[in-house]
Amino acid sequence: MEDLELAQAACRGDESAFHALVTGQRRRLYGIAYSYLHNENDALEAVQETVCRAWSKCGRLRNPEMFVTWLIRILINCCVDEQKRRKRVIPYEEIQHKHSKTGEMVSDSKLDLERALNRMKPKYRHVLILKYYQDMTVAEIARVLDCPEGTVKTRLHQGLKLLRQKIEPGGAAIHV
Repeated sequence: MEDLELAQAACRGDESAFHALVTGQRRRLYGIAYSYLHNENDALEAVQETVCRAWSKCGRLRNPEMFVTWLIRILINCCVDEQKRRKRVIPYEEIQHKHSKTGEMVSDSKLDLERALNRMKPKYRHVLILKYYQDMTVAEIARVLDCPEGTVKTRLHQGLKLLRQKIEPGGAAIHV
């Protein structure tokens, strides 16, 4: 069965079709969640919450062909909800300790980039994360964020410009 048929069946309440669709997108969903939350457990929890929300509202989806972009939009909303819930600053030492336990090397410039992204307005942060962390095309981002492609291009351009202003040429964040 192709994705459109699965989406139509899922919207009619077919649990196995819904499961097949979500299973096919699990890596992508996790990648997006991780790029927003920077924590494996929080990313997995956001994906789980997304699946629950999607299943409960699937019957109300008007355009089953938009199932995947609808699912990603729900995920982004879950991630933003989690970021709002956290609303705390993680000390640099805690980030460094957390990444050293997992064996992942984290450079100062990566931390500066993440801090700069987190300080940006969501409209810029969303397009930059989807474009550069998830390698989505402008058209895909436009569908996910439900805005014109021209708007996505403008936000990408302006977001990169703001990011350059927030980070010094040497990679260190400018703290104003």
